[in-house]
Amino acid sequence: MIWLVTGGAGYIGAHVVREFLASGRGVVVLDDLSSGHRRFVPEGAGFVEGSVADPGAVERALRVEGTPVTGVVHLAGFKYAGVSVERPLHTYEQNVTGSLVLLQAMAGAGVEKLVFSSSAGVYGTPTEENVSERTGTAPQSPYGRSKLITEWMIRDIAAVTSLRHTCLRYFNVVGSGHPDLYDTSPHNLVPLVLRALTEGRVPQVRGTDYPTPDGSCVRDYVHVQDVALAHVAAAQALERGGRLEPVYNLGSGRGLSVLEIMQAAVRTTGRDFTPSRVERRPGDPARIVASGELAARDLDWRMRHTVDDMVLSAWNAWTAAVARGEAP
Repeated sequence: MIWLVTGGAGYIGAHVVREFLASGRGVVVLDDLSSGHRRFVPEGAGFVEGSVADPGAVERALRVEGTPVTGVVHLAGFKYAGVSVERPLHTYEQNVTGSLVLLQAMAGAGVEKLVFSSSAGVYGTPTEENVSERTGTAPQSPYGRSKLITEWMIRDIAAVTSLRHTCLRYFNVVGSGHPDLYDTSPHNLVPLVLRALTEGRVPQVRGTDYPTPDGSCVRDYVHVQDVALAHVAAAQALERGGRLEPVYNLGSGRGLSVLEIMQAAVRTTGRDFTPSRVERRPGDPARIVASGELAARDLDWRMRHTVDDMVLSAWNAWTAAVARGEAP
């Protein structure tokens, strides 16, 4: 069996690719390398350089020497909520149009299994203490809306075709499962902290006036390896023909604030600092914490790592990259 992983040269996608290979499955990666890295794609995985919004590239990736792939894990897209407020057209083109092109190509190639990497950003700022899959959706950024629109497209297509699918909602993925894989995002919290520390700067907290216990945003932080394993479990269930829910939250049920992440960085990196406090980032809701009960039931989802595990593994991979002369 061979699975196509769109965005498989990115931070999360590269971890997913390695878990699929470890499970004995073949993998083809489709990535335009706009934010991914060719060096993240391991030997043993096929690679097609191209955008998910390019029909020709998608069609090439869906066939390996003329053989259709078994299914698709769709991670490719523009994922920065704050930047999406400033670049809505770009966000919708990459995330909505790209997903539409992929779904059209899958239908043409007869590929009927799909695991979609969605986001807890679809919830906006919920009133519940812990959101569940039944929580109403009210995204507050073009990024969150683009993910929700894609979920709707997938369900509408599945209602009239043989497409079998599930969508995994998560956010704030951190840590590293391999010493050569690390988050290079210029917007995500943990790499921003690590970059500042390695450059001798003080990390920043964006917003300390939210209605949360310490004034900073509260989120679920989940280890990237745990997220990757959930994608494999979802693919396995689709292969077996088992029943899956249309949506699963990959949540811890317990949130951590930005300031708590800063404290974990002090404990694990050996760098003592007091973060500076600056204005809020547009599009950021105050708190989102998700229940992972359904995913635990169907996908063996659980948090296998503590916050210190997450930050320490990220720091170790980051400093190893710096020592190799790579510029995260």
